[in-house]
Amino acid sequence: MTTRPLEGKTALVTGGSRGVGAGIVAKLAADGAKVAFTYARSGERAQAVAAAVDEAGGTAHPIHADSLHEQDIEAAVAQTVDHFGSLDILVNNAAVGTFAPIVDLKMGDIDAMLTINVRSAIVAIRESLAHMSDGGRIINIGSINADRTPFPGQSIYAMTKGALASLTRGLAHELAPRAITVNNIQPGPIDTDANPAAGPAAPSMLGVMALDRYGTTAEVAAFVSYLAGPDAAYITGSSLNIDGGFTA
Repeated sequence: MTTRPLEGKTALVTGGSRGVGAGIVAKLAADGAKVAFTYARSGERAQAVAAAVDEAGGTAHPIHADSLHEQDIEAAVAQTVDHFGSLDILVNNAAVGTFAPIVDLKMGDIDAMLTINVRSAIVAIRESLAHMSDGGRIINIGSINADRTPFPGQSIYAMTKGALASLTRGLAHELAPRAITVNNIQPGPIDTDANPAAGPAAPSMLGVMALDRYGTTAEVAAFVSYLAGPDAAYITGSSLNIDGGFTA
């Protein structure tokens, strides 16, 4: 019998109750990790994600934490370590996007994107490093919009995802002495409730892609699990696209 690649590891996934985050939680657990994940609003949805993981033979622990608040992220890291006893993998997935021309964006919308998409990831990384074992994994979920923003109204969101890419490169050098790898996954259009493959934005998205389809949450989750595993120990500081040829 083949040992699951993440057996014995503990992971924390921010924003894990829906969409890409829920897929990541399920895949890491299926590959053997014990997974804590945060959710900001829907406790019912978070419990359903945890129940599905448990039913499949995995382990998942939901934690209520709003990434707008630094103390919530600090508490989520502490609860993960208290609950599971260790922390090996951090996945910064929580994100928001408000898409409009910059002159139409409210400062509250801009502040939310900066706080959740960038600042919360920094807080989670700083807190996790006090507990993370050498050889750990930090995986940021960015966006292909950091490299390409073909439609109006994406400037601030794209900027926050570009910041994650820069943070990833810098931390790769900083954490290399501990053999902690830091990577940034940049998804293109992914079929989720927030951006459905049959939604009104789909024709314009597909028009600039090589593959004539949206990606799936399972495909992104598999990429995350690979980077979290032993076979990816020589990959660090990279922004890796999973975009169906959006940047081709």
